[in-house]
Amino acid sequence: MINFKSLQSSDIDIILPMMEDFYAIDSYPIDVEVSRKLFEKFIADEKLGRAWLIYFENEIVGYVILTFVFSFEYKGTIAFLDELYLNEKSRGKGIGKQVVDFIHEQAILLSLKIIYLEVEGHNEMAQKLYLAKDFVVHNRKLMKLVPKLL
Repeated sequence: MINFKSLQSSDIDIILPMMEDFYAIDSYPIDVEVSRKLFEKFIADEKLGRAWLIYFENEIVGYVILTFVFSFEYKGTIAFLDELYLNEKSRGKGIGKQVVDFIHEQAILLSLKIIYLEVEGHNEMAQKLYLAKDFVVHNRKLMKLVPKLL
């Protein structure tokens, strides 16, 4: 059975090692102390989003994070499915499908207008999951700017 627990400050030391594992999959850099401070800020301000620990058969197997943005185009608050991590032994068991269903339910409860997400091109399993759960490939290209002093 799958359950979700809203992330609390006391859970930060639990989620950080999972985040390190998640980032290591694609060799993303992570500064654990910066992430710790970000979690403290995130948990203290519900306007920033929500995060949950994922339990399967009473064992923590991952986490999921939704971050919020206000959008005039979508007429309200939208979300970014910022991170969905399941430990290696929990993948391929249908847990991810249940997590996406949970996020869908939360989106309705939170009156979110749309959920965006990014998925690595090589992560075909995740792409299949999201497509099977009614996500669609957006017709726009995602672009980014990392602000720096001119």
